[in-house]
Amino acid sequence: MPRYRRCRQPECHAMVKYPNHYCAKHFEYEAEYLANRQRWARKHAEQYQHHDKRYAKHYNTVTRNRNEERSDQYKFYRSRQWVGLRESTLDHDHYLCQYCKAYGKLTPNSKTVDHIVPIAYNSELKADSSNLATICRECHRLKTQWEQSYYGTGQNIAKKDVPEIHDIQRIVILMRKK
Repeated sequence: MPRYRRCRQPECHAMVKYPNHYCAKHFEYEAEYLANRQRWARKHAEQYQHHDKRYAKHYNTVTRNRNEERSDQYKFYRSRQWVGLRESTLDHDHYLCQYCKAYGKLTPNSKTVDHIVPIAYNSELKADSSNLATICRECHRLKTQWEQSYYGTGQNIAKKDVPEIHDIQRIVILMRKK
């Protein structure tokens, strides 16, 4: 199915097929618009390219690969093994958030796969399909906050010696408790 967008001419509400920016009535402005975009991109390319490289280098050294454990986690999430585990988990859970489901709510089209027991706490469970569940954004945010307080996962937080919880129902109760 082709994609459409609105004509860029002010007060014109005609729909235009991608990749065009103007409708047939205002098509005369298309070449000028594209030339201006290219001129702007050339003028600002170095400024933005330099910033992106500097930020990426800083992020990679300070956050993503701050230690050997985090570097291994990052590599795992880019592996074929993870891609296969993720797909099979999404198919098994029918793209439904398992945490919302345990709470009595159906949240379709959830595309994130979560480790029930975080791999930062127990890395031996990272490839265990019984430790994976589909999760929506809201539940992922709540669960991450709960994991940081319960397990002590996260940056600059000391890990706690607590029992692992594998039951989603119990995790939902604990993470939604205020």
